[in-house]
Amino acid sequence: MALLATLLWLCAANSVHAQAHKLPEIGPFGFDIAGMDRTTPPGSDFYRYANGVWARSTPIPADKSNFGMFTRLDDLNRERVQGILDLARKDTHSKAGAAYAAFLDETALDTRGLTPARTWLDRIEAVATRADYARVAAQAAREGVAVPFEVAVSQDDRDPDAYVLKLSQAGLGLPDRDYYLRPDASMVQTRTAYRDHMARLLVLSGIAREETTRRADALLLMETGIAKVSWNRVDSRDAGKTYNRRTRAQLDALASGLDIGAFLDGIGARTGDLVVTQPSAIAGIARVVGATPLPVLKDALRVAVLDAYGDVLPREFVQERFEFHGRLLSGSEQPEPRWKRAVAFAVDAVPDEVGKAYVARYFPEGHKAAAEALVRNLLAALDLRIQALDWMTPQTRLRARAKLAAFHPKLGYPDRWHDYAGLDMREDDAFGDQRRARVFAFDHEMKKLGQPFDRDEWRVTPMTVDAFANFSAVEIVIPAAILQPPFYDPNADPAINYGGIGASIAHEITHQFDDQGSKYDERGRLTTWWTPSDLSGFEARNEGPRTPVRCIPAAAWPPRQRRPDPRGEHRRSGRAGHRLRCVANLIARKTRSHIGRLYWRAALLPGLGADLAPELPGCRSAPTTVDQSSRACGAAGVEFPESRHLVQGVRRNAGPGAIPFTGQARQDLVISTPPDR
Repeated sequence: MALLATLLWLCAANSVHAQAHKLPEIGPFGFDIAGMDRTTPPGSDFYRYANGVWARSTPIPADKSNFGMFTRLDDLNRERVQGILDLARKDTHSKAGAAYAAFLDETALDTRGLTPARTWLDRIEAVATRADYARVAAQAAREGVAVPFEVAVSQDDRDPDAYVLKLSQAGLGLPDRDYYLRPDASMVQTRTAYRDHMARLLVLSGIAREETTRRADALLLMETGIAKVSWNRVDSRDAGKTYNRRTRAQLDALASGLDIGAFLDGIGARTGDLVVTQPSAIAGIARVVGATPLPVLKDALRVAVLDAYGDVLPREFVQERFEFHGRLLSGSEQPEPRWKRAVAFAVDAVPDEVGKAYVARYFPEGHKAAAEALVRNLLAALDLRIQALDWMTPQTRLRARAKLAAFHPKLGYPDRWHDYAGLDMREDDAFGDQRRARVFAFDHEMKKLGQPFDRDEWRVTPMTVDAFANFSAVEIVIPAAILQPPFYDPNADPAINYGGIGASIAHEITHQFDDQGSKYDERGRLTTWWTPSDLSGFEARNEGPRTPVRCIPAAAWPPRQRRPDPRGEHRRSGRAGHRLRCVANLIARKTRSHIGRLYWRAALLPGLGADLAPELPGCRSAPTTVDQSSRACGAAGVEFPESRHLVQGVRRNAGPGAIPFTGQARQDLVISTPPDR
């Protein structure tokens, strides 16, 4: 309580300071133009025009594979959370403080050696039958250790008022199936490096070195078999293809190569039906597991456990994990400082305890109210545009407007925080803290089965620098951490906020009507509510010719980075979000009456409208760029037909194990690739 009181006092002090200081945090109107290179013609190289000075003068930190506005804000937030945790570790009642202190004590972790993991290694060694394996794999899943299947409790896409258990493909230690199947030299080298990484983990676990290469080869062979039957990312993001309800009996028949019943019982899944997201992959993975010798399955568990707990084991495990995942795959030159990893560790363990303190200290209540007004303007803009769609049938237009009216925006932080009563966190047991926190979180999720869906629960922390769309909940989520400069500043010119956070929010709103979001109705049900005429009109405008992109003043678009969605769901809404925030900005200005006569009209939404929409006064088409990826596409400065974001100031390294991006570049606007480090 003393810690919270201190943070509340600091929050009040910050609010008083903010009231006395009305200037924007960045520049005279909320945007720093010093990073632009105005010697470059914007029509020939917009990336350099918008970000050239910034790109030349901004090195990539050695502990990162890329750097931009998202990573900069993430660093800032972690510094803030570090201050919170430094206070919390002095509070004997703080679970976050105990976890933070335990992780920071690297000497204690080195002294204990492999002892904390010995219980796990002994459990694996005792596996004598395939039923034993299924039960141990279930316990591994409860602790966040990778196994051939992934389980999660989520909102039921067909019955959005209920929860359902989902079973999905997993079992790959490399990022994607292509890493196992592509024949090019770089992927062959990555597979060899991965084999060597697994061999070194087996050595560290106590297995004789002369045996480990052979055993790692067997592991790679098993995972290659899993990769061959796994679905690709395109099919795995298709909402229709991935909703496959099955009974337990049907699942037993589908996954006959594994005692799936013992696995589900082991995770505490006391449920009848469940959703199998990739049925053919689940069947294929079960066959691979069933055909794999038991000793190989045990080695897979050994490697997975040591990899999952690598950060809370002696430093040789930490270094091994970094060399493969950090350096080879991501391109980072050195590990993050231990304090940064300690912050992440504490946040992962008890996110709401940390989030509550963060909001009290760094997120004034006025920010939330102002952002809510911005969202209302964006929703009003989209409503106008939906009304103007000449290709959408009247009945579908009514449903689309009803869906918009049903939107549930979540801004800043949750109204109700999670309670961690019963979770034991100790300042002298980092390994145990991680295990107990993971099991606590997993079991919390499993207890939701059979309960009504909680529409007020947050799935991300307030410290997350990103924004999200949830189709089944008909919601967008904008955490507190992204509601700050350069994306949002209540003292900045409104155009800056609409061009910054407005771009992200509009982007998430339009996801609800994109090629996947449009499959969910106003209640969040996965159902067909568009007529065949609507669908053909949508597809015709998505696949038709594109109007060349025109350049606009870069001052409206701050350099920014977006993290990739692992499901690949961020598509086909870049220009739509730009148009939407333009209309919303004009609505905001018109209601303020700060500008003279404005001639504006609702434009057709690209993807929901014809080609590029007619321009509004003051609104031009925004150039976009391919998603930023931590595995370095190598083509970040060109626009692709399915790209979505503004030209961003992002510096990146390409890890030698990364898959290069080979998309087709647009020819109507030349945008150069950011120079490598």
